[in-house]
Amino acid sequence: MMKSLALAVAIALVATGSAYAQDAKSPSWVQRSNEDAKPLLEAQARFNPENASQIGLPGYDDKVSDLKPGTDERQIAALREAKSKLETLLATERDPNVRQDLQIMIKAAALNIEGIQLNDKYMLPYFDVGQLVFNGEFPLLKDEVDAKRRAYALKRLECYVGQAPGCTPITQLAQARTAERLSDAHLLGPYKGSVDQQLRNTQSYVQGIRELFQKYKLDDAQGKAALDALDAQLKEYDAWVRKTIVPHQRNDFRLPEPLYAYNLKAVGVDIPPADLIKQAQLEFSEIRQAMQMMAPVVAKDEGIQASDYRDVLKALKQQQLGKDDVMPWYHQVIAKIEDVIRREHIITLPQREMQLHLASAAETANVPAPHMDPPPLINNHGERGTFVLTMGNPSSTGSASDSYDDFTYKAAAWTLTSHEGRPGHELQFSAMVERGVSLARSLFAFNSVNVEGWALYSEGEMLPFEPPAGQFGALQARLMRSARAFLDPMLNLGLISKERAHDVLRYDVGLSEALTSEELDRYTFNSPGQATSYFYGYMRLQQLRLQTELALGKQFNRQAFNDFVISQGLLPPDLMEEAVRTQFIPAQKK
Repeated sequence: MMKSLALAVAIALVATGSAYAQDAKSPSWVQRSNEDAKPLLEAQARFNPENASQIGLPGYDDKVSDLKPGTDERQIAALREAKSKLETLLATERDPNVRQDLQIMIKAAALNIEGIQLNDKYMLPYFDVGQLVFNGEFPLLKDEVDAKRRAYALKRLECYVGQAPGCTPITQLAQARTAERLSDAHLLGPYKGSVDQQLRNTQSYVQGIRELFQKYKLDDAQGKAALDALDAQLKEYDAWVRKTIVPHQRNDFRLPEPLYAYNLKAVGVDIPPADLIKQAQLEFSEIRQAMQMMAPVVAKDEGIQASDYRDVLKALKQQQLGKDDVMPWYHQVIAKIEDVIRREHIITLPQREMQLHLASAAETANVPAPHMDPPPLINNHGERGTFVLTMGNPSSTGSASDSYDDFTYKAAAWTLTSHEGRPGHELQFSAMVERGVSLARSLFAFNSVNVEGWALYSEGEMLPFEPPAGQFGALQARLMRSARAFLDPMLNLGLISKERAHDVLRYDVGLSEALTSEELDRYTFNSPGQATSYFYGYMRLQQLRLQTELALGKQFNRQAFNDFVISQGLLPPDLMEEAVRTQFIPAQKK
């Protein structure tokens, strides 16, 4: 389930990337479209100013999420008003690009409204306040952020803890919103695993914010007073959670079917779950066969005494990189991948280097898996996205099995860099920055199918040019994505037990215990439905690639096709297909 609308929107924005919203180099229709986007952008920012800061919208850095009475009703009203303004603009707009953008934004507003209403209907309001505060502070406390903005991190923190004029402690507001509906027996409480995870992570968030305040010299007497207040208030909130929420938590992670169906729609999966399950199971079987066929080749190349693909994978995972070796190795792999991209004319690369760093404990608590941390979407002054590599799972139990071995063995660097770095997310996001993609196409058209489809497609583009161990790792990553696409819906529809899903991931896919745990958390309560988007987005983009090759024959140009796709921003598959059919293919035939 969505822990809160604010968190759901935050996840969407974090994954979206960035663009110059008002770049003078942008086409005039883009600038007009961005002007049209203001009502919806402001409606969202009013209730979720932390997200506005993340995308670079000025004027919101010292403001916090609106958890005051009637927040959902007021947000629905604001979204409806913005939607009405967009519909009025659409009625008279003649430019086809602007019309398409208006339709994208109208759909986004309607989807937001539907999500709020469904959560209000089925779920008891519950907030992970520690995560909310960390997500509000972190975007302002980075090296690449304008130093003038960092001072607002203290102002925002003072508002969170009620030390700023007109501000009530966010923990009190969160408790009040839950208490208002606590007596409604029809509402489902949060899943036990979600509550347990929140309670485990609170101190990681508090310590992470302290470290950031110290790093950027915000920990003077005023800063320490706010930090100490946060620490005390979150401890009180966690005590309240144990007393008040735990008795209402549920042991069954499954969502009501309408809410799970909404989750699938929100991430961009537009086929019935049963069809998705069948297609993903077929893909899983075929990839597993391919890995078994390849296992002897990898074993011979790496000097491994094994023939079963599972045993070959275990042996490859023994080639673990130490903490001091991870960054140098990944930089070597990045350089080799870029050489291949240029030599094979796969896609156009920027001249600048890609950024990469190891996650802090707080970053890992917030997002346990490796990911791309994007730069601002609006008012970008050269900030770049960063590939963040994690090495553990703080959501687990604290045992020795909490360490991933999935991302820090040598062969894994190839496919992970292709996905999160180049030609995957990093290049996808930078294209939106540098080419002036409209807000509608970089923000409001966002869903995971659009974003993750490109990243998996990028893995496939690089696979033929990798060493055998790298190719084997890439196939294993694709095996995991196909497993996600049938395990997530099967779990949420009651078609498989959590124990059986664990064994598929742990032993057939070959994930570490830590990543297996993180994956199951993802399917069952962190983001049900989202994990299916990788396989589905990849499948749709590969189908589009083949359709284009069939249409163009010898005139097909891979680099031109790939450049065109990322230049379109985060268009949904249907709109991307239309753009390729009506723009790219005719231009290539000339």
